[in-house]
Amino acid sequence: MSSSGVVELTTYDRQFRVGWVTYANKVLMWDSNSRKLSDFTCSFSFSIDVPSSNIISDGIAFFLAPAGFQIPPNSISAFLGLFNDTTRHSSSNRIISVEFDTWQNLEWDPEEVKSHVGININSIRSAVYIPWNASFHLRDTADVLITYNSTTKNLSVSWSYQKTKNPQEISTLCYSVDLRDVLNKWVTIGFSATSGGERARYTLKSWKFNSSLDAKETNENSSRKIKIAVAIIILVIILLIGTLLAYMIMRQRKQVNKRAKTTNLTSINDDFEMGTGPRRFSYQDIASATNNFSQDRKMGEGGFGAVYKGYLADIDMLIAVKKISKGSKQGKKEYVTEVKIISQLRHRNLVQLIGWCHEKSEFLLVYEFMSNGSLDSHLFSKRSPLPWHIRYRITLGLALAILYLHEEQEQCVVHRDIKSSNIMLDSSFNVKLGDFGLAKLMDHELGQITTGLAGTFGYLAPEYISTRKASKESDVFSFGVVILEIATGRKSTDRMGEESDLGLVEWVWDLYGKGRLLSSVDERVKRDFDEKQAECLMIVGMWCSHPDRSLRPSIKLAVQVLNFEATMPNLPLKMPVPMYRVPTPLVNSREPFISYSSIEVGR
Repeated sequence: MSSSGVVELTTYDRQFRVGWVTYANKVLMWDSNSRKLSDFTCSFSFSIDVPSSNIISDGIAFFLAPAGFQIPPNSISAFLGLFNDTTRHSSSNRIISVEFDTWQNLEWDPEEVKSHVGININSIRSAVYIPWNASFHLRDTADVLITYNSTTKNLSVSWSYQKTKNPQEISTLCYSVDLRDVLNKWVTIGFSATSGGERARYTLKSWKFNSSLDAKETNENSSRKIKIAVAIIILVIILLIGTLLAYMIMRQRKQVNKRAKTTNLTSINDDFEMGTGPRRFSYQDIASATNNFSQDRKMGEGGFGAVYKGYLADIDMLIAVKKISKGSKQGKKEYVTEVKIISQLRHRNLVQLIGWCHEKSEFLLVYEFMSNGSLDSHLFSKRSPLPWHIRYRITLGLALAILYLHEEQEQCVVHRDIKSSNIMLDSSFNVKLGDFGLAKLMDHELGQITTGLAGTFGYLAPEYISTRKASKESDVFSFGVVILEIATGRKSTDRMGEESDLGLVEWVWDLYGKGRLLSSVDERVKRDFDEKQAECLMIVGMWCSHPDRSLRPSIKLAVQVLNFEATMPNLPLKMPVPMYRVPTPLVNSREPFISYSSIEVGR
C-alpha cells in the first residue's frame, strides 16, 4: 500500500507479478436455512499504467471465491492470480470473477477482440464479455459498479472513465446466475491483478462493498449441535423409507417420461398428418436418400447436428436433411419448435420444410435443397462477389420474409436468429430465410416476450442482451446488421482495422457522420453499383440497428423505404449510445477491511 492510501497490486519495476487485495472477513452470500440469497453492490476505482509503450499485460479482476481461498500456485500472467493449468475450467473452483482483461490469450479469450471485460463462472474463459479498449484509457481512473439482484438473479457490471470518455463504447455487461449454484455460502472477496512479460502497474484507488445478508457465524455455530442431533434422529427414521420411496419415484418417473415422450411425438405426427403441408418420412427413406448419411453427402455441421444432401426418387427432388445429434436436448427442443412453426408458414422467401422423421431415437428435418448455399458463403469467402443488383434483390426478399412473419400471420413469429448463415439462396439467387429452431409465437399486441438469451452475438439487439426480451424490434435489429453486411461485404463481428475497436454498425455510422458513407461499400462491387440504392440500403441498415428499439422502423416501413415508396430517415451524425438502468438492491453498508498479499515470480 502506498503512502497516498491507494494499493498498487503490481508495479512495473519487475515482470511477472501477482498482487492480491482481500476483505479481512469472510462474507455470507446465502443462508443455508432459508436459502435466501444476498443482494450486493461493489464499487471501486482503478487505473493502469505502463512504463513506456501502450502494451499492457495481463489484467485485473474482482472475485468471489471460497472462504480461505489462497493464491493458486503457477497462476501468474494469463491466469490473473485465480487459476492455473489444472483449475482453469473446473466446476469445482466455486469462483465468480469480473475481469478487465488487457491481454489476448487465444487459447481461451475471444478471437475477435484484443482486450475485453468479462464475467467468468468457475473458469478463466468468460461466460459473457464485451470489447474494451484498454490502451485508449491508459492511466485514466475507471469507476466500476458491480451489482447482484437476488430476485432476478442478475449480475451486472458498468464502468466509466473520468477523462477518456468514449460515447461509442458500450460499458455495461450482465449475466443471469444463481449464486447458490456456483458459490459456497461463505466467500472471500477481493481483487487480483497480474503482469507478465510486459510490465504494468495496477492501482486500486477505492473500494466499497455492501450486502443485504449480515448473519452472524456465531449464531450458526451455537445451533449446530442441536441441528446435528435432530438430523441424526430424522435420518434414522427416513433412511429405510427414503430408499424405498426413491426407488418407487424413479421407477414411476421413468414410466411417466416414457409415456409423455411417446404421447408428445404421436401428437405431433397426428397434428401434421392432418394438414397438406410437410409430410412424415420413414427413417429408411431418408437414409436411402442420403446414402445412409455418408460423409461425402455431409454439407456442414452445427451445434445441434449435421446437414446432408440427398435425393428423394419418389418425388424427384434434391433435399437437405438436418440430423439432430442424439445427445442434444436443446436440438430436440428446436426440432419440435421448427416443425410446429414452419409447417404453418408458406412464403416464397422462406425455406420450405418438406417433411420430418423421428424414428429409432433419430430426429430428422427435410428441406428443399438450396443449390447456392448460404448468403455468408458468398459475402465473406473468396468466391466470385455477388453483383450489386442481386444484393439489393436479396435485401428486399429478406425484408418481405420478415414482414410475412411479423405482420401477415394470425400470430407474430419472432425469428430470434436472423443472420447471413441462415439466409439461403436457390439456383436463381432468390433468398430463403431458414432455421426456425429458436422462433417464438407471440400475440401481435404483446410487444415483447421474455425468453432465455438465444441467437448469435453480432446480430443481437442490445436491449435483448440486457433484458432477455425478444421482440419484432430485436428481429429488425438483426435485419439491419445483415443488410450492412450485404452492402459492405464485412462480417458483423469484424474489427474495422488493427487499431480500431469499432464493430460493423459503429464503423458505418462513423463514416456516415463524416460524409463518407459510400466509401464503406464492398470494394469488389464499387465499379458497378447504384449509388442511390447503396445510400438507401446503408441508411436503412443503420436505422434498423439503432441502439434504441423505440427509434427503429417497423419492417413494413423499412420495406417501403427500400422500394423508394417512403422517404429515408434523417439519422443523427453520431451513433447514439444505448442506456440501461442497473438495478440497485437495498443493502446494509459495510466498509471493507483489506488484507494485502503479493507474489513475485521470476521467469
